[in-house]
Amino acid sequence: MRRADRLFQIVQYLRGGRLVTAAILAERLEVSKRTIYRDIADLQASGVPIDGEAGVGYLMRKGYDLPPLMFTRDEIVALVAGARLIRAWGGAGMARAAEEALTKIEAVLPDGERHRADRIEIHAFAPEMTPRVRARIDALERAAERRNRISLAYRDAEARATERTVRPLGLWFWGKVWTLVAWCELRDDFRMFRLDRIDAMTDTGETFRPERGKTLTDFYRSMEDESPEGSL
Repeated sequence: MRRADRLFQIVQYLRGGRLVTAAILAERLEVSKRTIYRDIADLQASGVPIDGEAGVGYLMRKGYDLPPLMFTRDEIVALVAGARLIRAWGGAGMARAAEEALTKIEAVLPDGERHRADRIEIHAFAPEMTPRVRARIDALERAAERRNRISLAYRDAEARATERTVRPLGLWFWGKVWTLVAWCELRDDFRMFRLDRIDAMTDTGETFRPERGKTLTDFYRSMEDESPEGSL
């Protein structure tokens, strides 16, 4: 991450008006606490109104924020409901990001709209989302973004075990089940793997380049071709 991007992220984390420690910032931004101390000092020197100190935590004084966003009532419902769904059904990183998004949404809303957002009675609960599945979502999302080949130990619907090397392309959520969309090098074709049937996964240390016929766009096109509308 570029330093300018990191400084921007620090400001975003402090915008909610909460006390945030250097340790938390260091963990989320994947740098040392010493780096956070230097970044905070530079932000303070540039006029960003951050209060606090090392070993205690930091918060941002009111007045250094974006203007209130003019969300409609339906937009607020959609944003809050979407964040709550991801908080319940997403990976661990996604859930944490959804929590941060809810805080930021509330921080930029006018008082009346903030109270309305608090009264939105749309909630999501996901007892099926174990820490293992959440971690797997995060790992596969990163692998798809970085184009890392992954080795899978997988069980099909009949519990038959197989070993696959795949090119992760994306993740689909089917209500209660997450699946990985991937190019399977064993079958030389697209395949979808249920995350709850993956026994183990390892990064092969190899990356892949997009190839014609093997990308997520090609997968979508193949799905359209197989649909009744696409066959007309």
